[in-house]
Amino acid sequence: MKRVILASASPRRKELLSLLVKKFEVVPSEVEENSDLYDSPQEIVEQLALLKAREIAKRVNKESLVIAADTIVFQRGSVLEKPKDHSHAKRMLVSLQGASHEVWGGIALVKGSGLEEKVCCSKTKVTFAPMSEQDILKYVATGDPMDKAGAYGIQGAMSAYVDKIEGSYTNVVGLDLALLRRMLNDFDESKD
Repeated sequence: MKRVILASASPRRKELLSLLVKKFEVVPSEVEENSDLYDSPQEIVEQLALLKAREIAKRVNKESLVIAADTIVFQRGSVLEKPKDHSHAKRMLVSLQGASHEVWGGIALVKGSGLEEKVCCSKTKVTFAPMSEQDILKYVATGDPMDKAGAYGIQGAMSAYVDKIEGSYTNVVGLDLALLRRMLNDFDESKD
């Protein structure tokens, strides 16, 4: 592949991808994310990742490989997206503390022509320890929750409250590296 493109402005995804792919460009997708259009967490993350990859693939040459991802936090039948404000972040963290939730991550690969596509997802179960209201307010005040699904980043201060993870840690950060490695290998083999 002559050109690899990450369709995301996320610094976390960029850092993770650099562990697998040494040379790539970042071209953020401008797709409007609307999880209400889909029926299940799997469908949400797979379809949104695919929409992002296709949007960038339309803009680049046919020899490019576009990698896109989408992540949601899912608890009690609801999607916890990025918080709208500090009050919303606090409400989300109150619901997550002392309980388990699922983090769903979708990954899509699209060759620039759009003729070759692959999309998969993974699910990670995360269990948080109980948190006091003071702990939650202190974390929200850092501003860290504001650009993250579920109002937290597992790689930062919230890691102190993680009791258990079942599944891929990198999926919770924003890009399941083991899944992406398998997808890239399958994608390469399909061209032979």
